[in-house]
Amino acid sequence: MSPPQSPNSSRDQVRPLAPSSHRIHIENEEGVNYTSTSSIELSKKQRRRKRCIKCCGCCGITTIIIGIVILILALTVFKVKDPTIRMNSIRFEGLSSLTSSSNLQTNMNITVSADISIKNPNAVSFKFKPATASLIYSDRIIAEAMLPRGSARARRTFSMNVNVTVMVEKLIVIPRLTIDLIAGELPVSMSTNINGKVNLGVIKKSVDIRMNCNMVVDLQRQDVKDIDCERKVSL
Repeated sequence: MSPPQSPNSSRDQVRPLAPSSHRIHIENEEGVNYTSTSSIELSKKQRRRKRCIKCCGCCGITTIIIGIVILILALTVFKVKDPTIRMNSIRFEGLSSLTSSSNLQTNMNITVSADISIKNPNAVSFKFKPATASLIYSDRIIAEAMLPRGSARARRTFSMNVNVTVMVEKLIVIPRLTIDLIAGELPVSMSTNINGKVNLGVIKKSVDIRMNCNMVVDLQRQDVKDIDCERKVSL
């Protein structure tokens, strides 16, 4: 006969193992937790990538819009336009002494007054340096005046009066003067050259304005006729 077994040893032998289904359930829960963590990390990366794409897209679109706006402004509002110069009137004083070459003297007083205007069509002012206006007869300068520096405001017209005194000592030595005095007409011209700048912020343009006006001085009528002006603007 086998010896009797103690109650404790029989309980140890009879103690059942944990059900296999319970073990599988725990393993499955661990697997589900691992998969959920991986999905969360993946979704975070995707969200970051989408935010980066959206940010880059917004920056690119903004840059393109700014570039288009700058281009439109450069071609319209901030485009440098040509200022125009005009001689409104001109008159000679002291022409009564020019009746014949016999009574010409160096102490004669012959003055020329001209009204010149500069129209600035730009959105900013046109600032110009001191300039020179010359009265020319038979390809020789017989009168010259200095024009002060000035500024034509945006989309405004700047007017200035030019007063010059004829240098009679240079006039009386010109060979064709006697013939023109007999004819009663003196063909002369006035030349004006103005240099300035149009400052549009980042855009700065130098502007050179030239005007040459040919005319005939009628000694009998003491007046000027046949005024023909040629203008040229260089940017």
